[in-house]
Amino acid sequence: MQKRRSTKAKPVLRGSDRQPNQYVLSQSVDEFLTPTSDIPIQTVVQRPTTDGRRVRSEVISLDPPSPVKRARQQENVIEDHPTLTEDPLDFEPEGVNGELYNMELGGFFAIPATSASTRKKRDPFKPSDMALHEFRALRDEYLREFLRLDGCGDASTEICAGCDAAEPSFRCKDCFGELLYCRACCVDMHKRNPLHRIERWDGRYFSPTSLKSLGLCIQFGHEDCSRSRSAHESFTVLDLNGLHEVAVRFCACERELEMGLARVQLIRRRWFPATSENPRTAFTFRLLDFFHTQTLQGKTTMYDFYTSLEKLTDATGGALSKRYSEFLRSTREYRHILMLKRGGRGHALSGVYGTGPGDLAIRCPACPRPGINLPEDWENAPPETRFLYIIFLALDACFRLKRRLVSSELRDPGLGTGWAYFVEMEPYRQYLLTVTDQVEMSTCSGLAALDYANTKYSRGYTGHWLRAFRYANMDWIFASFLRWIHQRLRKVVSYDIVCQWYKQLKQRLADLPPLVRLHIILLFFAFVIPKMHIHSHILACQLWFSLNLLPGAGQTDGEGIERPWANVGGVASSTREMGPGSRRDCLDDHWAFWNWCKLIGLAALLRKRLDNAKRESAAQTEAFEAFTLEQEERVQGWEEKVAAYEADPQNAPNPYQITHPGMTEAQARLKLAEEEEEAVRKGVPALHDVSPSAFIFEGLELEDEQRRVRVKVELKKAGTTAQKIDLLALRRKLSRGITRFRKLQATYTPGALQALARREAPPDELAENIPLMLPSALSAVERAAGCVASVEHVESLARDAQCSEALQRLRNQLHVKSRLFTYKANHARHQGANTRSQTLVARNESKIRLHSEKYQAAWRALGLLANGIHVRMMEDPEELTKRQALRKKQDARRKEKLDRIRAEEGFLIEEEDEEGFEGDGEDEEMVVNPAENMRQVSWIWTMARSHGTDAELEDALRIEWTKARARSKRWAEEVLLLEEEYRRLLVSFEYEAKRWEQRAKDIPVGEVEEAFGEGAIAYALKQAAMYRTLAQRAVVTMTEVHQGRGRRRTQRPVATISSSIGGDEGNGGGDEGDESGDGGSGSDGSDGGGAGNVPSDEEYFMGGGEDDG
Repeated sequence: MQKRRSTKAKPVLRGSDRQPNQYVLSQSVDEFLTPTSDIPIQTVVQRPTTDGRRVRSEVISLDPPSPVKRARQQENVIEDHPTLTEDPLDFEPEGVNGELYNMELGGFFAIPATSASTRKKRDPFKPSDMALHEFRALRDEYLREFLRLDGCGDASTEICAGCDAAEPSFRCKDCFGELLYCRACCVDMHKRNPLHRIERWDGRYFSPTSLKSLGLCIQFGHEDCSRSRSAHESFTVLDLNGLHEVAVRFCACERELEMGLARVQLIRRRWFPATSENPRTAFTFRLLDFFHTQTLQGKTTMYDFYTSLEKLTDATGGALSKRYSEFLRSTREYRHILMLKRGGRGHALSGVYGTGPGDLAIRCPACPRPGINLPEDWENAPPETRFLYIIFLALDACFRLKRRLVSSELRDPGLGTGWAYFVEMEPYRQYLLTVTDQVEMSTCSGLAALDYANTKYSRGYTGHWLRAFRYANMDWIFASFLRWIHQRLRKVVSYDIVCQWYKQLKQRLADLPPLVRLHIILLFFAFVIPKMHIHSHILACQLWFSLNLLPGAGQTDGEGIERPWANVGGVASSTREMGPGSRRDCLDDHWAFWNWCKLIGLAALLRKRLDNAKRESAAQTEAFEAFTLEQEERVQGWEEKVAAYEADPQNAPNPYQITHPGMTEAQARLKLAEEEEEAVRKGVPALHDVSPSAFIFEGLELEDEQRRVRVKVELKKAGTTAQKIDLLALRRKLSRGITRFRKLQATYTPGALQALARREAPPDELAENIPLMLPSALSAVERAAGCVASVEHVESLARDAQCSEALQRLRNQLHVKSRLFTYKANHARHQGANTRSQTLVARNESKIRLHSEKYQAAWRALGLLANGIHVRMMEDPEELTKRQALRKKQDARRKEKLDRIRAEEGFLIEEEDEEGFEGDGEDEEMVVNPAENMRQVSWIWTMARSHGTDAELEDALRIEWTKARARSKRWAEEVLLLEEEYRRLLVSFEYEAKRWEQRAKDIPVGEVEEAFGEGAIAYALKQAAMYRTLAQRAVVTMTEVHQGRGRRRTQRPVATISSSIGGDEGNGGGDEGDESGDGGSGSDGSDGGGAGNVPSDEEYFMGGGEDDG
């Protein structure tokens, strides 16, 4: 009789209850009656007996195929615990004795005793968002409640909730609660909230109504006005909840002079009038502030925002008052007033009209400004620290910010053109009218800027009135901002076409009109190309204008000016349709927002870069010192060359430049011709009128011609009849050349003719596919017996020159290809331009194919001539073995670190968080190719010994050493530059705080209106407090200790903030002792210590502390 299966659950052994040799399986279900993976695999072998009359069965246990299962079987997990069962849908780490099997490392790793009990259980059936999952079952309930709100709900329809007398029929959608009120109570309770939305109950449903229809009249000026006048009967106010038609009355009694005109009365109640005289429309400040925030951060257009207000008011398409043009005008005026307020113009005696060029721009607090954030003796700094007082300037134009020919300067002048980020427009425009015929020629490849500047499609680019990249435009802009920079500051100027623009710059600046005319001293200037754009230039530009090779540049990339273009690109479609004045006002506002966001995030950025710079500086210095030690005998000479070049780059030879380039084909031909002429002079008889070198080069030319024909055939597979005729002509010409070459082969390589005779040629073989049989195509035996001895040497030299020249041309064509694709993607629009661009790409592709095949053919020929070439690759087997061992060591170290953190802190690090600990070791492997400034010296250079006289090897070693030196120097400079910028940041914040305090003191309290004086002083003191708060936050950000991912940050005491800021505006008195730190990037948002919130409302978001700097 079969026993019934027991239904009693067996005990589950987990975590600390499990014995050392017990193993727990995961995700197993009782219903599945299959044996577990740890049960030995058994099979039955049947053997006949000796008499052959019966069969014996024998059960044999087999080892599992998996090494993990074999290890489990050896531990006898199942036998030791027969009551062990599985807990469905629960998870524990698999392994033996609590050890995990790592597939990459091929072994087991121990798990701490605490990890099994603290590991977070993962349920594969648990929803990612539990609240949303629960909502699915409650949708009917939510829907019922939404419908309930459309009725009266719990509100009484018989007694008013306000007076308990009248019959109620009105409720407010914006007030808290859903009570019903009578007409009188509804009007009375909304005297302080006149823009709430009201609904009327008619016994069946609620319909929208207005407070104006209920009799509410909004009184401005003062409430007890004895004689007031009504505003326009259709006075409209726009608020966050829509458009409202309201009844408005202005004060016209004896206190009218005190209360002010209608526009003043509106502003004092935070309503912005759409017009100055007899306003009929107003916008609440909170609406304008909200839109200002949305358009700056989210790039919301004015049309979309206004349309959303209309839909919010009436989504059925009902007739509404159109106030879109008033909204456009008011938002422009409002943000202009805010910019003037933040620039301190309300505190200046000269007022708005005393605003000078650039007074409303936000200046970078970390940039050097003599008299504000530099030491008094900065001009006498020693040579090794003078780079700390370099100012980096960038020029560029945004091709997206084109404007259509809408309106004019007379019809749409700017409110503050030239006061912030644009140049003074009228002098600029008059100057450009005198240079409209200027055309710039480029001697450097891939400069799309000059290409666009010299075409008819360039009208309307930003930064100018006519064409963006004409030298005249950039000269004026450059001279304009140089007027506000100290003359003796050293300047590094980056521009993506600086290699062309800087030529004759000194003379062009001297020829400018008197307003911006400058006589510059080139000794104080260095011209560079941004790091991303420099790859679009020829090799000479990459050597002369590289930031990586410029002393004092640190890790400046020169691309900072490109980043605002991405931010402002969101409003390009809007500004394209604007008039000139409104467009400039809009862009000024967005650029001010960008600068302010950069200012408040500068401390976190400096901290992030400083931590990275310290790590990279140590790594680069170590690599450079190791390289220097290997090349100790040559270092002194290299150091002298670099020092001479840095002292006089115009006259000294460039140590980063190759002085012994590979021989070209023309040079090889000349060298061979000279050798043959020398042989003739010595009396060596010639075998033929055509010399051996002429014979070989004729063969190489035929080989080139064959390649060209093959490429043309491939590119013109579906060609026209004319193209097919051209191919036939090329093949006839090629066949005649091959026939002449065969006659020469009879003299110099008769073995090639014998090899051709043995070859079975197809009857329809084309000329471009006929083998030429140069000496490299023959075997070593055939060359020895059937070739003149000199031709093998001639071809070897010619092939080497082919490799060098083809490689250089291939590099250039690939460079051009990259620029063509970038140019096509960014600038080619419509079918005609795309077709022309595609034609250029195809033409360049054929050149790439030719150079590639030529190099490959020459390389194969060299190998055959040398009877095989051994090439040592960068990843030799022994190197790969070392890397694998290193990876295993890193993984073990990482796991040890994680185990220690788990044991010490007692918390779990999720698997995805463990990635943050990868590569924390000092000898981390780079997975991808690093940038030039982070690249370390390859073993191929450090292993090169210092003996030998190969000129090309000498060049290569010198260039690699000088670049390694430059990387080490630039990272060391970056650390010092970032520390200096942090010091200047704090001093600049304190300077701005004191400046606002001085503005508060300069208010003539007894001479101005009391309320105005009080507000002006309050705003100035608030701004001063804001800048000091920013300084406190900067100290916290720069000094906090970052423990790593998953751990709370700790902060050092902030008691040293005042001493860090210092009292001397000139030298700052900054205490740099707290700048050390081994943490990550930026602050976690807590102020710590005495760092409170920025005490501003709308000013904090967009430049509350903006001023003229």
